[in-house]
Amino acid sequence: MCTNYTPNARASFLMDRMGVAQLPQAPWPEETFPGYPAPIVLLDAAGLADHGAPQCVVARFGLVPRWCKDAAQAKDLGRRTYNARSETAATKPSFRGPWRDRHWALAPMDHFYEPCWEDTAQHGGHSVRWRIARSDAQPFAAAGLWEHWVDPGSGEITTSFTLLTVNADGHPLMGRMHRPGDEKRMPVLIAPDQYQAWLHATPDEAHRMMRATPASELVGAPAPRAGAVHTPPASPTLF
Repeated sequence: MCTNYTPNARASFLMDRMGVAQLPQAPWPEETFPGYPAPIVLLDAAGLADHGAPQCVVARFGLVPRWCKDAAQAKDLGRRTYNARSETAATKPSFRGPWRDRHWALAPMDHFYEPCWEDTAQHGGHSVRWRIARSDAQPFAAAGLWEHWVDPGSGEITTSFTLLTVNADGHPLMGRMHRPGDEKRMPVLIAPDQYQAWLHATPDEAHRMMRATPASELVGAPAPRAGAVHTPPASPTLF
């Protein structure tokens, strides 16, 4: 599960490594939580036919399903759809449309954060936020799904996204995160030489790319937040 991460904003990564021709003008925060804006890379409509260049757009973290009836429902569900289980994304109501339509996204990151529940006695029974990054300190990209939702009242279009996750039970690093007894999950990190393959994947090809990143390619360390405490997001939806 991934609820908080640092988006990558370097032009050299987005343009040179991910093939983006132009960066978006809209701003995004240094850290992203569900409901916050963040940059994602996707293909335009022509790209669904294996043509077109990757585009970088700013979208809401937390997928708003296309069938939401109003803004209140969109806001509520968007707080619960920030992660999608890769094993069931093709069948769950919130995600099956984007999966079927090949709305693949890449979320560029510098690192993401997870709660570590080891040594809670030393921290008043609370978890400690850990920062997870590549062991070579290079930026990376996580696999996701994007969606458009049109507000029936205003006609405004919201672009949103979710991060795909895989099981991480027994993973030397990610298996240390989250509460004892909970299933361990981690975002699907796409290898740099597979960015274009992911964006152009068929559903079957996408399923084959859903795998955990080896611990040898990652590094983690405590990174407690300073200042205000952020309200945890709602639990991921099953819709």
